[in-house]
Amino acid sequence: MINEQIRDKEVRLIGPDGDQLGIMPAKEAMKRAREAELDLVKIAPNAKPPVCKIIDYGKYRYELARKEKEAKKKQKTIEVKEVRLSPNIDVNDLNTKVNQARKFLSKGDKVKVSLRFRGRELAHVNASKIILDEFAEKLSDVANVDKAPKMEGRSMVMFLTEKR
Repeated sequence: MINEQIRDKEVRLIGPDGDQLGIMPAKEAMKRAREAELDLVKIAPNAKPPVCKIIDYGKYRYELARKEKEAKKKQKTIEVKEVRLSPNIDVNDLNTKVNQARKFLSKGDKVKVSLRFRGRELAHVNASKIILDEFAEKLSDVANVDKAPKMEGRSMVMFLTEKR
């Protein structure tokens, strides 16, 4: 809330240079803000009495936007990359998939390893769990198993994350 939008009877006023000017009626605070040719901005509406500050509102909004943008820059989004396997995968194909997962993990992404079953392959689910265990074993130097292998519909899924 700024200027005339502030409807409180009394406010705690902070001057443009950050010093406390005390508790006073909102009209008096508004008058002081006009004298300084600045805006009266409510910065702590839940306090008793509410805290208002005399500042340039446009500059204040710009600073907030800049801080928000800076915080967004520092944030890292973690993506989930998927590696799909089949129950009758060969050793060299498995090594290729392991190398691909290793690349994803080094970039800081999570890896979802899914073993898809089609048709009669569903009869050999227990034997296929070994493939996922072997996959996790080959990546044990760079990755931790986040979620152990588990059946979800017609596929067995496991999640890997980078070791810290």
